[in-house]
Amino acid sequence: MPPDSLRVLAQEVERCALCPRLVAHREAMAREKRRAYRDWEYWGKPVPPFGDLKARLMIVGLAPAAHGGNRTGRMFTGDRSGDYLYRALYETAFASQPHSVSRDDGMRLTDVYITSSVRCAPPDNQPTPEEFRMCSAYLNREVVLLKQVQVVVALGKLGFDAYLRALKEHGVIAKQTGLLFGHDRVHDLGENAPVLISSYHPSQQNTSTGRLTAEMLHAVFARARRMLR
Repeated sequence: MPPDSLRVLAQEVERCALCPRLVAHREAMAREKRRAYRDWEYWGKPVPPFGDLKARLMIVGLAPAAHGGNRTGRMFTGDRSGDYLYRALYETAFASQPHSVSRDDGMRLTDVYITSSVRCAPPDNQPTPEEFRMCSAYLNREVVLLKQVQVVVALGKLGFDAYLRALKEHGVIAKQTGLLFGHDRVHDLGENAPVLISSYHPSQQNTSTGRLTAEMLHAVFARARRMLR
């Protein structure tokens, strides 16, 4: 296995213990559990990326949910956000099925790789600036290792900012100012970078209020599908 490959990165993510607050929270959630999942053995570790290692589409989210990815060990799996995301990916031929409930449910992704800006479930879904900084090395490496990516979908303003910081770190863009987040907004970052599409995050806060609907999220990935060369 190459010394810096996506598989090596995933293994390093699973072993990461750099942020004491996040370690304490993810492990506490795994011990205490939610009543509906009391029979589950929670993952309780950093959640690795998931998807096609030769993907042309990359999705950047925020962080695992305490009783979603932190429980199942897979990105956007076992929570309401994942219900919306995988349905949209299935409808646009990126996913083999519309629902994802566990690592063993047979879900396969084609031409898409899902990652996040923070790899552990944070308290109140709010990582600190220092936790973003500590976790940024993983996304920075993914930007380099995913050589075939043509389109990136950033779910939420924090994922959007994290991806732009990674591009700035590598000198792909000179600054982030002037790049405004908005739903289904396309950002042309130049010939050396994939096209970036920003989208509202399929969090329950957004979907339950109607700020983001299933149709709106479908439109984002339908656009991404059309933009792939």
